[in-house]
Amino acid sequence: MPIKESELILNPDGSVYHLNLKPENISNTIIFVGDQDRVEKITKYFDSIEFTTQKREFKTQTGIYKGKRLTVISTGIGPDNIDIVMNELDALVNIDLQTRQPKKNLTSLNIVRVGTSGSLQHDIPVDSFVLSSHGLDLTGLLHFYQIDPYTNPKIESAFINHTNWHSNKSRPLFIANSSTLQNHFSSEKTTTGITATAVGFYGPQGRVLRLPVQDADLNTKMDSFDFENNRISNLEMETSAIYGLSKLLGHHALSLNAIIANRANGTFSKDPKKVVENLIIYTLDKMITL
Repeated sequence: MPIKESELILNPDGSVYHLNLKPENISNTIIFVGDQDRVEKITKYFDSIEFTTQKREFKTQTGIYKGKRLTVISTGIGPDNIDIVMNELDALVNIDLQTRQPKKNLTSLNIVRVGTSGSLQHDIPVDSFVLSSHGLDLTGLLHFYQIDPYTNPKIESAFINHTNWHSNKSRPLFIANSSTLQNHFSSEKTTTGITATAVGFYGPQGRVLRLPVQDADLNTKMDSFDFENNRISNLEMETSAIYGLSKLLGHHALSLNAIIANRANGTFSKDPKKVVENLIIYTLDKMITL
């Protein structure tokens, strides 16, 4: 049965609703960034750019870097935007937009997030790169899907007990990355850790301006959490959603973060633009052989 127009919304030109993209506009190898201005900070290194579009915060450019066709997409901030981007990208490659029927032969995308983040550990300094082994979902988004086959109940229960997780909050989930991409992108330049994904920037990440938070010690508890030598390395707002939806949809995903702040030490990078630039170049050069 065709997917209803109200469920898969297309623009008058046949492109998917939010991303404004058609299937031919994207590569199967995709870089995610949060900030739309960061798209061109990556594509300035391309040999050529074949396609550009933007709708709201979703900016896309596709081109060639050292012989490799790549797409760069800005997702904006937060897991709700990732829900839009992941589902619409999958629709582009795995649903026939003319018949509105899922394809019999499915395509698996390679998706690498290049982001910025704050470290939760004293020994993960600013200006370093973190490769996320898992996304710790603190947002609740993935509970709207049939995510159980990809969760890790033992570590989740250990985290709930360690933090005395409030029962009114959604159950935290630990979702693994693509081991294929981890093996390809890891090196002596990367530190591997669990990336916690918050649903907001202020209260959900423990920042207090005028509003008190439910658990003022949560960051400290996450700092000290250790499960079989797996620690929570950093905190941001997208990784777990990317990992969870990629698992569900059959794509490969990896999150790489430039550490521009250390929450444990209270330090901030002296040159955050430079560390992001270094991570961009590192990612692009690894992608050539992907």
